[in-house]
Amino acid sequence: MSDLNLTAELRSEFGKGAARRIRRAAQIPAVIYGHGAEPLHIVLPERATVRAIRGANALLTITVAGEKHLALVKDVQRDPVLQIVEHIDLLTVKKGEKVIVDVPVIIVGEPAPSVVVNQEEMSVSLSADATDLPAHVEIDINGRAAGEHVHASDLVLPAGVELLTDASLLIVHLAEPSVVAEAEAAEEAAAAE
Repeated sequence: MSDLNLTAELRSEFGKGAARRIRRAAQIPAVIYGHGAEPLHIVLPERATVRAIRGANALLTITVAGEKHLALVKDVQRDPVLQIVEHIDLLTVKKGEKVIVDVPVIIVGEPAPSVVVNQEEMSVSLSADATDLPAHVEIDINGRAAGEHVHASDLVLPAGVELLTDASLLIVHLAEPSVVAEAEAAEEAAAAE
């Protein structure tokens, strides 16, 4: 279950002016929807909410009028200049329910000396239990040599997690530095003459 608990209030005012008043009061307008229920328009405390949604796919327990809602952050709208959170869309989930999420791919370890690491994809789509979502997926490149590739099918996923991204998708490519390759090509050309 979620360890991120927030208390929300029901929202009765709608529109641009009301949203501005809510944000000036250090709160964030939000909506909880899903499972065929009517959308629930709420107001969340700004500081606690921003802290709670820092990570990808945050799972929140939101208390509204004494009723608890387990919700997954689906979308966060931010001001393009000020980067303040303007609105949050939350999806109602249940324990044991499978959800589809994009999870960041993190590279760990050091490749062989003089190898350049090119990360082609920053995230992959997974299907996982809503209450047990992985924060990220790691790729260990420790000691890998130039010319090696890591595809989506090579990722080690936690139990109960299914890869939805195309298995042949290139995630990481390890290459020689271009300066070394150019120097070797020049040496070969000189030797051929």
